[in-house]
Amino acid sequence: MGRGGEGALTRRHDQPISWDEVRKHDEKSDERWLVIEDQVYNITNWALRHPGGKRVITHYAGQDASEAFRAFHNDLSHVKKYLKPIKVGQLEDDSHRQQEIVKDFNELRDTAEKMGLFKPSYFFYFTMLAHILVIDALAYLNMSYFGIGWIPYLVSLLLCTVKQTQVGWLQHDFGHLSVFKNSFLDHSVHHFCMGFIKGSTAGWWNHMHYQHHAKPNIIDKDPDIRVEKLFVLGEKMPLLMAQEGKSSMPYQHQHKYFFLIAPPLLFPVYFQTMMIRHVITRRLWVDFIWMMSYYIKLFYLYTPLLGIGGTIVFYFLIRICESHWFVWVTQSNHIPMEIDKDSDKHWVPLQIHATCDIEQSFFNDWFTGHLNFQCEHHLFPTMPRHNYYKIQPLVKSMCKKHNIPFAVKPLWQSFVDIYKSLKNSGEIWYSAYEALHH
Repeated sequence: MGRGGEGALTRRHDQPISWDEVRKHDEKSDERWLVIEDQVYNITNWALRHPGGKRVITHYAGQDASEAFRAFHNDLSHVKKYLKPIKVGQLEDDSHRQQEIVKDFNELRDTAEKMGLFKPSYFFYFTMLAHILVIDALAYLNMSYFGIGWIPYLVSLLLCTVKQTQVGWLQHDFGHLSVFKNSFLDHSVHHFCMGFIKGSTAGWWNHMHYQHHAKPNIIDKDPDIRVEKLFVLGEKMPLLMAQEGKSSMPYQHQHKYFFLIAPPLLFPVYFQTMMIRHVITRRLWVDFIWMMSYYIKLFYLYTPLLGIGGTIVFYFLIRICESHWFVWVTQSNHIPMEIDKDSDKHWVPLQIHATCDIEQSFFNDWFTGHLNFQCEHHLFPTMPRHNYYKIQPLVKSMCKKHNIPFAVKPLWQSFVDIYKSLKNSGEIWYSAYEALHH
């Protein structure tokens, strides 16, 4: 067969294809296939042009991507036009689509659509954006009016941290096309939020975050857990690292050095480096211009007050504070949960096993950007965040029916569980490493 799949298209179009044959065309194969609604598609060449990126689609090579396909795309009729030229044939066995969990999840999604839960409140998003812009302005006006003494300096630092974090939650919705349901409009505001307000790049976020949603907490597929040079997570990763004889860090102490490495350095060191690298190597010049507009604004406003060196210090202090907020919120939903190799689970257990919810309150909703409803967000990534609480009881009921654990924690407990999970994973690695190599 040709690498692009032309031979497969000629020989197999409309012919029944077995699951065994589909599974042969996984990520490691020269020719990659996946299944969407019982139809088999050759994505070998299309993956290179896929708007969501090559990796996010090839993570499903050799598997059923039906639920992921529906979860990530708002206009299915438009997207399906791109599938026709790459169709290989029809799956001969559709029994997997007859499973009760598949039917129940499809019914749940249909119910959510009938309830109008995929319709956004433009007033909500206008309010969120307005309060971010007001906080940004207050941060500058405070220092401009009261001077650069310690108190106004710290107040402006706090305000900038709040602005950076809150716009991080807001851009998340536009990045998922949850607001306008229009690719051009959502991506345009996404660029504005990520670039002009936050000083980051929408392209890099899309590249990383869509992979995370496609295969959350899956080793070698979710980029958010590719941290083995510094940490081991869950119960499987420590054993894999011990078997490989790798000990680049004293993982048995990771619950201690986590506080010194992850929260303070993720944004100012890792994210900063990777964003710039991504934009330059992929020649994302639109992202570059938007990102540079943030730095031009920053230095234009604050250099007269703090000088160039002082503005640079102020910028990195913002990044450090922002990094703490981001790490504790985002990792509280994932690090304590199941982390494993890919076993081709159905969409619901795949997402729920990797996530948990945090109790709802006005503060928790604001503080986490509604990511305290992480389970609902992962099941329905294009649902506007202000509707998550409405679907939560129905998700709980479905999970209870299928014996899928559904965790809801207090905010403080979710933070404690990060520490406990890191400590437990480190101990698993140490015991296995000592047994295997000493």
